[in-house]
Amino acid sequence: MVYRGFGMEQLNPPDHANKPFRELTPEQQGERGAEMMVNFMSSCPGKSAISGVTGFALGGVLGLFMASMSYDTPLHVPTPAGISAVQKMAELPLRQQVKLQFADMGKRAYSSAKNFGYIGMIYAGVECVVESTRAKNDIYNGVAAGCITGGGLAYKSGPQAALVGCLGFAAFSAAIDLYMKSEDGRPPKNDFTE
Repeated sequence: MVYRGFGMEQLNPPDHANKPFRELTPEQQGERGAEMMVNFMSSCPGKSAISGVTGFALGGVLGLFMASMSYDTPLHVPTPAGISAVQKMAELPLRQQVKLQFADMGKRAYSSAKNFGYIGMIYAGVECVVESTRAKNDIYNGVAAGCITGGGLAYKSGPQAALVGCLGFAAFSAAIDLYMKSEDGRPPKNDFTE
């Protein structure tokens, strides 16, 4: 029996590796498609794009939720044209209330989605580049990526803000990485007595 484990296809590639796509069987086309998807998802641009899209979607949901919670009092008015800021929301006709609330919720959800997508895309891309450069997978990749991302997002506000952004984002990344990797600990010596 020939071993066909991980990495053997690079040493001894299959016969259909260099064939044009239309000459492959359906099974081989499926394998090639899956291989292309895995290669894209493990590349730095792929990881960055996936994180950006996912961050955009989750940020939109979170922004929509947070915007819907801001209408808990009738004193909040988004101040559209022609309406004074002191006018109570409850005094407006129902149709105008709904219109204002949905417009404001949409703006807030889109703003939150853009921010989350942007941060996710930059962080994932920087972390992938740092990991590729260091050729290691440890907590320092996330800390370095957090520092670069946080400092880069705050650099327009000056060096102190960039330093605070760097330290804050790095500390948050370290905390999340430590929590996520806490499950990877050493197994107990004896599973039967613990």
